[in-house]
Amino acid sequence: MTETVARRRHSPAVYRRRRLVVLLGLAAVIALVVWLVVAPPWRGSAADGPAPVASSTPTGDPVATDLPALESDGSAATPTPGPSDAATAPDAESSATADDAAVTSAAEPCVPGDLLVEAVTDKTEYAAGENPQLSIRLTNNGDACTLNVGTTGQVFTVMSGNDTWWKSTDCQAEPSDMMVLLEEGQVVTSAAPITWDRTRSSVETCGATERQAAPAGGASYHLYVSIGGVNSTNTAQFLLL
Repeated sequence: MTETVARRRHSPAVYRRRRLVVLLGLAAVIALVVWLVVAPPWRGSAADGPAPVASSTPTGDPVATDLPALESDGSAATPTPGPSDAATAPDAESSATADDAAVTSAAEPCVPGDLLVEAVTDKTEYAAGENPQLSIRLTNNGDACTLNVGTTGQVFTVMSGNDTWWKSTDCQAEPSDMMVLLEEGQVVTSAAPITWDRTRSSVETCGATERQAAPAGGASYHLYVSIGGVNSTNTAQFLLL
């Protein structure tokens, strides 16, 4: 006679433990898949490397955009600040001072032979009552370099023959320096022209209310300019009618 042995049923606690093991294993598999997608180990060397660094200009000098303007007496032109400008003026001045102090030697000073300085007038003939407007055009034909284009280094001279009639430095007040970076091939001009009032200037007549008027009636005059110690290669001729 065959004896049948009944299989003993496991307690509910055993089944609960088995289900818990299965759930934990499934959770581990899901976590592994998520980690492989979010942070794949094969990209670790690239992700840990240094971030790319943006290139910068070779100097701390501001890049030139135009040349500082002069007033008719040869002093630096200063725009009248508005209400909002007045509040920020001290900060702007501090920032400009910091920029000047940040000048580096990465870019060499400009070579005079690489610079083309030109005298420019707005007209070639001026009728009675019209005052000539005088400007400088500066071209850098060499490599990027630094130059002081401030009002300390700008000189406008009006001559008739060998007679010097007017010079911007005769009555210049509070000249200032401005170091800028001139890019290769860059051309800059005066931010605003300087006006010649058609009179003779001298250091003795700066405060005079009347000065000798320049002859007209077709008289010829020449404008000579220099900037940063570099003289113009041309003169701008004009007539006073």
